Amino acid sequence: MANLILKYRLKDGVSPADFEEWVRTTDYPKMRSLERVQSFTTYRCETLLMGEGTPDADYIEIFTISDLNAFTGEDMPGELVQSVMGQFMGFADEPQFIIASEVK
Repeated sequence: MANLILKYRLKDGVSPADFEEWVRTTDYPKMRSLERVQSFTTYRCETLLMGEGTPDADYIEIFTISDLNAFTGEDMPGELVQSVMGQFMGFADEPQFIIASEVK
């Protein structure tokens, strides 16, 4: 298992309402349909628990991927993921794609 975390801001001019509608109607159904995607959730960053200011991201996505090598080698270059990623890149400004492992 691998955890993929995406952290990003929306591009200027993109409304959160439009983006979140796309997440619900396009991103979730398509990405969750992939066999290697065990779970996938998008989170809206709202406020800091401590300190002043705002979070350094508008949204965070967390994927649990059962086979990262197959996901990157087969799913990512495929038509479904490329279609979703093309649309996603129209919303997201400089997303970070982070692979993370649990500390045990």
